[in-house]
Amino acid sequence: MNSKRYQRLACAVALGLGVSASGLPHGFAAEETQDAGAASAAAEMAGTPAPAAAETAPAQAEPLTTDDTAVVSTDGRAATWAEKRPAEEAIESSMMSVVGKTIVEINFKGATEATEAAARGALTLHVGDTVTEEGLTKDRDAIYATGYFYDLYPVFESVPEGIVLTYYVLENPLLKEVKIEGNTAESTETLMGLITVKQGELLNSRTLQENVQAIQEKYRADGYILAKITDLNIAQDGTLTIKISEGNLEGYKVKGNKKTKDRVILREMRQKPGEPFNANMARRSMQRVYNLGYFEDVNVKMNPGIEPNAVIMEIDVKEKRTGSFGIGAGYSSQDGMVGMISISDTNFRGVGDTISISYEMSGDDTDARGYTFMYRRPWLDKKETAGTLRLYNRTYEYDDYDANGNHKESFMRKYAGGEFTLSRPMSEYSTNFITLRNRKDEYVKHTETGNAGDRSGDMVWRKKNFGTTRSITLEHVTDTRDNVYEPTMGARTSISAEFAGFGGDFSFRKYTISDTHYFKAGHAQVFAVRGQYGIGSGSISEYNQYRVGGQDTIRGYREDQFRGDRMALASIEYRFPIVSKVTGALFTDFGGAWDSGFKPSNMHGSVGIGLGLNTPIGPLRLDYGRGSQGGRVHFRVGGTF
Repeated sequence: MNSKRYQRLACAVALGLGVSASGLPHGFAAEETQDAGAASAAAEMAGTPAPAAAETAPAQAEPLTTDDTAVVSTDGRAATWAEKRPAEEAIESSMMSVVGKTIVEINFKGATEATEAAARGALTLHVGDTVTEEGLTKDRDAIYATGYFYDLYPVFESVPEGIVLTYYVLENPLLKEVKIEGNTAESTETLMGLITVKQGELLNSRTLQENVQAIQEKYRADGYILAKITDLNIAQDGTLTIKISEGNLEGYKVKGNKKTKDRVILREMRQKPGEPFNANMARRSMQRVYNLGYFEDVNVKMNPGIEPNAVIMEIDVKEKRTGSFGIGAGYSSQDGMVGMISISDTNFRGVGDTISISYEMSGDDTDARGYTFMYRRPWLDKKETAGTLRLYNRTYEYDDYDANGNHKESFMRKYAGGEFTLSRPMSEYSTNFITLRNRKDEYVKHTETGNAGDRSGDMVWRKKNFGTTRSITLEHVTDTRDNVYEPTMGARTSISAEFAGFGGDFSFRKYTISDTHYFKAGHAQVFAVRGQYGIGSGSISEYNQYRVGGQDTIRGYREDQFRGDRMALASIEYRFPIVSKVTGALFTDFGGAWDSGFKPSNMHGSVGIGLGLNTPIGPLRLDYGRGSQGGRVHFRVGGTF
């Protein structure tokens, strides 16, 4: 404790102030932090840029916990003390005048037996010691640090043998009750559990300091980084009141969006205006907006609010193209003229809906044509219920291969029907889904013979594998990924059960569990680990069986090369940056599909490398995998697992 601090204490006392916000000594003075400082603190903790106005303001309000804690009540003791206390300059002058003299006696005035014992135990200068300026200053700090005293000063009396040192002290008041005001985010019970100052005893300012620090740390640990104690006041009856300002979120401001409606962005916010600002919720809100897929970049700035210790979140987005139109045509000796037209928009009319429709046809075969249609509305109600409708009617040539990769047969295949999915979040990271499906698969005609011959006349096989599927699928998904397109941490876990029958041609049950985890390795490297297991029973057609092989499962093999009523899959992938928007990958896949038992007799594995590119139309991925039957190149639009 230095002279400047004592001068501040003396000034506070001279003004006759107790422990109200306006008169606390240095360390417990009420924080009048600039609003810009609060905004800067919020930005820092939320991982967002701070506003320009905050650059000259304190980055963060200092906690109300220092060694300069002092507490007195507003009774007459403060005024009496102020009248008698010498000025700090006079105290320092008297200290200098006794340097080098011998201490013959040390007394305390104003202390009770208990506090005097604590004060004496803190001293470094004792009877018989020579006075030094350093020693006196150190002892004043030590006495003060016991926590029992609001203020103190030494008085020196010269005697023939040396000096008599008397410390005049002003004890803190007797604590009878503690009250907490202004808290909404943290319960009073929780905060009171952090208070260790003892009722019925003298208020110990050191312990109170620790308690205040604990309250601050509790708020910060829970994300309420603007919360601060604005006032400590002990009344004449011994009631200590701790007043808290939690720092509110005053509102939102959206910038940069031209197509997207403000409400589409704001409905992803995890906090309502008027609530205490929470940095964790601010970060989650940013994740949700980016994961919509409508924006190239999302930035959030914290601007000072109108009210003290309040902020306004400014969300600045950079939109990307969400609509696409494609038309193409080609010619082959086998199919003749081939044409395709498609249109889609993942942010239809700027309200967040997704729509897509495509039509394909082949000139040589009038059967080779058809359409697919999808419409998704993400917010059907205030509970975030989403609905997705898929309709399809398409005929195409299907190349069938066996488990060894040998061609079995090519035939024209038709599928028609639709699916309707409803989803609703159960918590911030968990969502339930229900899907109703009605689909009819048909064998149209034989086109090319393989090792299975012409199966158009095999009515037993056709009845077993072609017909109408009516099913209900229930799924629960927990998704904690930080980015759904390029995750670097978190996990996605799903559990699903599909039940088929309901008047359809197939009656079966399928249960599937899938779990994928992402781990950061260094600054930008990521390990992705995936596991999946499925088991089915009943009359399951080839289309409804588990299908393994290809880009999404075991790379290095043909698409859907392995089929069965059971499946297992595991993958490990290491992803690393190469240049801007280009990433590389090393991977290994392992798994298989089989018809009975809990494990297969034969599993298949592969290793390979991959190359990813972020484009305006979405991520592109090119993989080369090599398995037991050789190597194969895979390409897809969209992210991998």
